[in-house]
Amino acid sequence: MLGGTFWIALLRNSMGAGLMMAVYLLLDTPKYTMKKTIGCYIGFWFLSSVVFSVWFWIDVASFVRFAGIASVPVIGIFCIFMSGAFDYLSIYKLALCFYMLTVTVFCGIDAARLWFHGNLWADILVRGCVIGGIVCFIAKKIRLSFLEGTNFLHETMDLFSSVTLVTSLMVVAIITFWPVPDPNVFSIPNTIRKALMLFMAGIIQYMAFHLYLHLGIEQRYEAEKELLKMNEQLLRHQLELVKESAKETARIRHDARHHRLLIEEYIKNGETDQLLSYVKQYEEDISSGADGLICSNEAIQNILSIYARRSAKENIEVSLNVNVTQDIAIRDIDLVAILANLFENAIHGCIASKAPQPIIQVSVVQKKSKLVIQCKNTCSNNIKFHKGLPKSSTGEGIGISSIIKTVAYYSGETDFVLDGNMFVARVLLNLSILPPPKPKKAIFR
Repeated sequence: MLGGTFWIALLRNSMGAGLMMAVYLLLDTPKYTMKKTIGCYIGFWFLSSVVFSVWFWIDVASFVRFAGIASVPVIGIFCIFMSGAFDYLSIYKLALCFYMLTVTVFCGIDAARLWFHGNLWADILVRGCVIGGIVCFIAKKIRLSFLEGTNFLHETMDLFSSVTLVTSLMVVAIITFWPVPDPNVFSIPNTIRKALMLFMAGIIQYMAFHLYLHLGIEQRYEAEKELLKMNEQLLRHQLELVKESAKETARIRHDARHHRLLIEEYIKNGETDQLLSYVKQYEEDISSGADGLICSNEAIQNILSIYARRSAKENIEVSLNVNVTQDIAIRDIDLVAILANLFENAIHGCIASKAPQPIIQVSVVQKKSKLVIQCKNTCSNNIKFHKGLPKSSTGEGIGISSIIKTVAYYSGETDFVLDGNMFVARVLLNLSILPPPKPKKAIFR
């Protein structure tokens, strides 16, 4: 450290704490509203800066030795508490913040010593420039890709790789912060050594981030490829339904001729009561044939109707409650990933239960900017759960991982529970949709 008064220390500490908190917030998804989060961050930033400055005022020697390392748990606990989720990625972001602080302190102190004869204002000016550059670079180049790739990073970065990256950052930062025997001795070779260490650590982190990001994107493309295959199968089923509909239309046209002849006969004979009775029966027959219309959204209509017919072939009773608009802000391929997998799992669950009267209940309801999907089905008693996800005797439930990935794409939530002899799967998606219409219900046997 280059020394200075309490106020100089307060300025330096506020810059360091502000950098760490700004970097973490830029790469984080907070659990509170942004207005409340920023207010809490500003309050804690001021408090931590004052406390660290008081520490400097009381004991400069211990502050120089331990202040940098002590900032990690102090600021880290607060940032993790304000974060929407705590996992190994949070630890990595915290280590990255400490690395950025290390770079800033190193650039400020060594630049002031190398070119400005240890001038403390030069140290502060250099730190300010470095902090501004880091924050702008992360905000413009890193933040968007990091937040969009969070799900990919969770999938591709296992515990071992995360620990390796965090360790590399922390080792380099601690070595840089570690006090030398005589702080007044300035060594250019030592400065070059530290600069190379910090540079190499930064390059490794940047390359590792893009590596894991591209691996995650590749996995996403593979998952979409599988969904396209499933969508193709659904289209083939839909084509079969169209053919059946064409046959049904031909039959109706053929029968319409007989209906017309019979109605003419009733009219000629003046049999009004018999005519009214026949027309009423004909109306009821037409109404019963309209039960297949589930909703106005073609993708949901096709998916549910296909799997409802598959369930009927397995003697499974299906109850559908659909309340959606024709146009919703979700891709058809993602609807296939969610609804088809839920229904597919439900059919397998009913068959495996060997219950005499299995049932599947599917509800798809939109509420303002939310789409709520629930699927309940009769199931066996051997379903196990691991970390909230169902595990069957043969492993993870079919399509569960595909459902979770698709829901995460819409910043949604999933929930899987066992309610007696019924397995319940719930999905919540965040959408921008039109006002919902009146619900339609359909029963298939």
